[in-house]
Amino acid sequence: MTAVAQAIGIDIGGTGIKGGLVDLDSGQLLSDRIKRPTPDGGQPDDVVAVVKTILAELSDADDAAPIGVCFPAVVRDGRTMSAANVSKKWIGLAAEQLFEQALGHDITFVNDADAAGYAESEYGAAKDQDGLVIMTTLGTGIGSAIIYRNLLVPNAELGHIDIGEHADYETHASNAVREKKELSWKHWAARLQTYYETLEKLFSPDLFIVGGGVSKNADDFLPLLELNTPIVAAALRNNAGILGAASLAAHGSGDRRTTGAEHLVRATNPVAP
Repeated sequence: MTAVAQAIGIDIGGTGIKGGLVDLDSGQLLSDRIKRPTPDGGQPDDVVAVVKTILAELSDADDAAPIGVCFPAVVRDGRTMSAANVSKKWIGLAAEQLFEQALGHDITFVNDADAAGYAESEYGAAKDQDGLVIMTTLGTGIGSAIIYRNLLVPNAELGHIDIGEHADYETHASNAVREKKELSWKHWAARLQTYYETLEKLFSPDLFIVGGGVSKNADDFLPLLELNTPIVAAALRNNAGILGAASLAAHGSGDRRTTGAEHLVRATNPVAP
């Protein structure tokens, strides 16, 4: 298999760091998904060290395989301009450069929810959707991606909107909050109901997609929501970030050109084809 047909995706989150080798034609993992805990505090050097160990385990990858890394932050010109559930030292950091120097390899570096949304538009629930799609990832926080006709609006941080008395709504309704407070599915769904109703009023989307690890339990909470907009679980479940990062890396290396990828990679990486 050539480098054009495969790429590596690394998905960094506030709780875990995942990676795998991806078949870019099918959107399937060619390797086991490797997952390691995010180091306590989420310090830059510590996170980079974990990524290096994951890459070392992907020994079947072609040496020339593009590498994509997605991260829970606003990404502009290769810099992390925010820090959600990781160290504040990431804010303003030249993160793409940091990873490239440590790994000795060019990478494509994007927001984690953008990567997941792009994967769903290429391989999953948003594929061939002509309208406006909003993907949310429910995990340590709430990530979001806005997709319109296969194009993404980069760095949409809809998990941080204020709703009523709740500032930064992810601190009230993320899956981590559900677990910490031991909320029932019904109680948590009530919080999600307010969240998705608000997004409906603001954006009038044609489809909601719900990703993150809790999407495997979608039947426990999605049927409890009463919305005008269809809402479905992510087809790619919690692998979406890996698949999206890998697919976008293939564009970033110039191997596979698509309009959707070009739009996103150019918006977030300082040098792209």
